[in-house]
Amino acid sequence: MILELIVPGRSPLVSSAPPSYKGHRYPVEVISHCVWLYFRFPLGFREVEELMLERGVIVSHETVRRWCAKFGRFYANGLRRKRPRHGDKWHLDEVFIKINGELKYLWRAVDADGNVLDILLQNRRDKAAARRFFRCLLKTTCSVPRVVVTDKLRSYGAAHREVMPSVEHRSHKGLNNRAENSHQPTRQRERAMKGFRSAGGAQQFLAVFSGISPHFRPRRHLMTAAHYRTEMTTRFAIWDQVTGATALPAAD
Repeated sequence: MILELIVPGRSPLVSSAPPSYKGHRYPVEVISHCVWLYFRFPLGFREVEELMLERGVIVSHETVRRWCAKFGRFYANGLRRKRPRHGDKWHLDEVFIKINGELKYLWRAVDADGNVLDILLQNRRDKAAARRFFRCLLKTTCSVPRVVVTDKLRSYGAAHREVMPSVEHRSHKGLNNRAENSHQPTRQRERAMKGFRSAGGAQQFLAVFSGISPHFRPRRHLMTAAHYRTEMTTRFAIWDQVTGATALPAAD
């Protein structure tokens, strides 16, 4: 998937103003850079604090945490609005996550290009849970897919027949690698964070993480080095549009 930078003189599909930073004594470049570091790399708030200190910017880890909580969701939603329209072939999968020793299930949907359409953390993976995820997915995307691809979990078939019976359903383990592979960044981050402390906190973090992290993870193995650099330059420019930033000033 190639992203296109929206430049002056061209009409974007969806226009949105950057968030307000009124009342913050740090410039937008510092705030957005801290949020980018936290959601792009497996870093903790204290590690972001250390990296910023190396660049000559003194900011506490608690301030970084507040910025991520306040602006992360806005940035993620802004990046989603900048994406091209998602495909009509959806891949769905669920994976277990332990939160304080309790088993939860993270439901995820991606399109054929690997774009995350929606996620939902639930206690079960039965028909009711699948039905709830289908309905959330339809509400989030405001569209109906042409094909839904899942593994052989029977809950998908039962919920599919009830919620979207006119949509083709392909149930096969080997066809769903796209959704299964999309769990890998979440697993890496889960290990770095040593697990999630609460279901609500996990849902909130993953909703933002799934919007920001994939934006900076193009399909590198399909690109030449020059193509990759051009694509990443475009993606950083889109990030600057969403956040209202320019570039992080160099340390003295």
